[in-house]
Amino acid sequence: MSDAVRIVEVGPRDGLQNEKTAVSVADRIAFIEALIGAGLNPIEVGAFVSPKAIPQMVGSAEVLRGVSGHTGTEFHVLVPNEKGYEASQAAGARAIAVFAAASEGFSRANINCTVAESIERFKPVLARAKAGGIKVRGYISCVLGCPYDGEIKPQAVVDVARTLFDLGCYEISLGDTIGVGTPAKARQLLRAVAGEVPMPKLAMHFHDTYGQALANLYAGMEEGCRVIDSAAGGLGGCPYAPGATGNVATEDVVYMLEGMGIRTGVDMAKLVAATNTISRLIGRPPLSRVASALNAKARNS
Repeated sequence: MSDAVRIVEVGPRDGLQNEKTAVSVADRIAFIEALIGAGLNPIEVGAFVSPKAIPQMVGSAEVLRGVSGHTGTEFHVLVPNEKGYEASQAAGARAIAVFAAASEGFSRANINCTVAESIERFKPVLARAKAGGIKVRGYISCVLGCPYDGEIKPQAVVDVARTLFDLGCYEISLGDTIGVGTPAKARQLLRAVAGEVPMPKLAMHFHDTYGQALANLYAGMEEGCRVIDSAAGGLGGCPYAPGATGNVATEDVVYMLEGMGIRTGVDMAKLVAATNTISRLIGRPPLSRVASALNAKARNS
């Protein structure tokens, strides 16, 4: 395997937006700065969405401005429509993300429209971003299963991925939103999508509901995928997936990669410290196996 793997830290946005306890702007800024200090880059820091829909992301403009002095770090923000795009630009965003689902049922439940309608909503965003020199990342949710439609056929994911790529997304993140995937299915999916979108333009965004995320990532790496989305401490979850345990933990990903001889540039001690701080703020221990093990070791030493 190639020793070049890029980790995209999504804890401050995808992780925190699904936590029941809201975290203040100041504490989110401190969390992001701790992640930067641990060596993570890029980092997804907020979402310009309706405060009624996702109250945890209120103040994303202030968060983005608060970390803007870290010029060596790329900050991503989620943008669902033109209104969100305009707000992101007023806050100085240089990299944004748009999202669609591979599942009609999930699209209707999550954003009250069809997959095709959701893409129509952000076509103007992609056009304006291209004109303004703004990078756009595309997310696809429910690529390996949906709580409403069940198993998702790879071709449905391929169709959405091809559309997003053709519209100008520089990278497509494939999300196992409810964490039901297994290595064979992850491998099959990546092979199918890579037939239409070059593998270097794909990322893996796997949740760990059934404890398969690391195995799925490894299978994807064997297929040639080299971009991994993860969240410090395994933050997150999905309100549509009962029992979901959140994103694959950054600590667990780093431990696996380093154990494979792949250097990540991440300082594990600083990462675990950042995770412990945010875990205290949201009132629950980290879901990362590695963070839990290192915390136990520190207590017993």
